[in-house]
Amino acid sequence: MRVALFLTCVNDTLYPDTGRAVVKLLTRLGVEVDFPQAQTCCGQAHYNTGYRHDAEPLARRFAEVFRDYEAIVTPSGSCGAMVRELYPRMGERARSEGRGDTLTRTLAPVVPKTYELTEFLTDVLGVTDVGAYYPHRVTYHPTCHGLRSLGLGNRPLRLLQAVRGLELVRLPGADECCGFGGTFSVKNPDVSTAMGVDKVRNAASTGAEVLCAADNSCLMHIGGTMTRLGTGMRPVHIAEILASTEEDPAV
Repeated sequence: MRVALFLTCVNDTLYPDTGRAVVKLLTRLGVEVDFPQAQTCCGQAHYNTGYRHDAEPLARRFAEVFRDYEAIVTPSGSCGAMVRELYPRMGERARSEGRGDTLTRTLAPVVPKTYELTEFLTDVLGVTDVGAYYPHRVTYHPTCHGLRSLGLGNRPLRLLQAVRGLELVRLPGADECCGFGGTFSVKNPDVSTAMGVDKVRNAASTGAEVLCAADNSCLMHIGGTMTRLGTGMRPVHIAEILASTEEDPAV
């Protein structure tokens, strides 16, 4: 299977280790992974802020770059949801505005073959035990797009439960938003901060060393709050946990 890694803007700019972890993990599982150098933003930030027409060229670019791959894997529930949920909506809106169905036809090939990482592992590869080793107490935060848009359900939990050495503890209020919400956190900083504090306090109550999620944008917000509150916890992307083995000295 020829698979493309869609790393996303946040990961490419701030969290490249997550991308390396995805490649390491998928390669270990026998998947040939390519990283198309021409990839850019999926347009989510533009779309969610109200600049729908400005997001369209980015969506077209995404379709052009990734159309020839059998599958597109991303370590981001929010960007995955942009492609799967909002690209079709963009096409429908363009048609309703009398601009024809060109955008729909352009985007349609990439929508069904775009997968968030844990979806790809469980649904496409059919694995839950990926051979990982991570000897830490971990709690899991299901991010909003993964939970509500993609319907990831217990896929991430099943993967974490199969990791050797990992003690998984339940996060109180797990289904509550962390408060990031992309530009929401910029436009509504007080509300965003309060929501982040609630999330971190719930995480700290578990006694976990690590809070895990499948979206680094949310982990960035949560991690900043952890630092300000002095919890001593670490935010870690699920890809980095699943890529860890007994041979890794820094786990």
